[in-house]
Amino acid sequence: MAESFSCLLLAAAQRHIKSGKKGLASSTSLRLAGEILAVANGLKPAFLYDYNSAGITQILSYVKELQTISQLGCRLHVLSIADNILIINMDMMLVWLETLFLQNSVPFIDISAYRTCPGICDLEVVGAIKGHISEILNHMKALAAGTTQSLSSSAVFSSEWNLCTLFGVLLGYPASYSFPAQKSFDNCLPMVPLRVFTIEATFSRINDHFRVPFYSFSIPESLYPGMKVGFDAWCENLNEAFRAQKDFTDLCIASEVITLTAVAL
Repeated sequence: MAESFSCLLLAAAQRHIKSGKKGLASSTSLRLAGEILAVANGLKPAFLYDYNSAGITQILSYVKELQTISQLGCRLHVLSIADNILIINMDMMLVWLETLFLQNSVPFIDISAYRTCPGICDLEVVGAIKGHISEILNHMKALAAGTTQSLSSSAVFSSEWNLCTLFGVLLGYPASYSFPAQKSFDNCLPMVPLRVFTIEATFSRINDHFRVPFYSFSIPESLYPGMKVGFDAWCENLNEAFRAQKDFTDLCIASEVITLTAVAL
C-alpha cells in the first residue's frame, strides 16, 4: 500500500509540477508532498514553495490532486505574495494569527545592521508589524467567510511589508526577525552565536526512513533564555498536533549553536 501511495504522489508531481520541460526528482517530489501533508495535518500553518519556478496554476492543480490522493479534509489555500507561493491551512492560519494578536505569542527580534547585537523590537516597530499582519488576517478572514471550498487561491501584497518578517510569522515560527528592509537587507547577525533549530519527522506512509523537514529557524543564543518558556509552549503545541495525525512518526526537534561570518535572510 505504501508503494502504491508513493507512485501516486510521484505521478501527481510529474503531471503538474514542472519548470519548462523538467520535473522534480523523485525524492524531491515525495518531500514536497510530505511538507504539504504536514500543513494539512496542522503541524504548521503554511509551507513556502521554493522547489522551482512552477506558477500558481500548476501548484493549484497539484494540490487538488494531492487532496484526492490523500483524502485531505481541511481547507487549503494557495496564497501568492510578490511571486512567492504559500500553501496554507486556512483554519490553522486564522487561529495562529489571531492568537498572535491576543497573546503577543511571537517575539520579534530586531537585527538591524546598525545594532551591535540583536534585541527585542520596541513597541513602535511591533505595532507596525502587527498592522501588516492584520492586513493578511483580514484578507484570510474575508476569504474564509466567502467560500466553503476545500481549495482556493488569492494574491495579496503591499510594498510596505518586510517579507522576511511576514514569512516568519506565516510559516509559524516561534520568533521572527525584523529589520528596516526599505533601507537595507544587511543585518547584525554575522559572528553572533545562533541557536539553529531543525524539526523533522519520518514520512511513514512512504517508508520507515524517509525524513521530511517541518521547520528550520534560528534564535540568537543571547536571547534564547528569555524566550525558552514561549518556545517550550510552542513545542508542546506541535507535539500535541503530531500525536493527533497518522502520516508521520518519530518527530525530532534538534538544535545546535553556530556562528557564521555572513547571514542571508
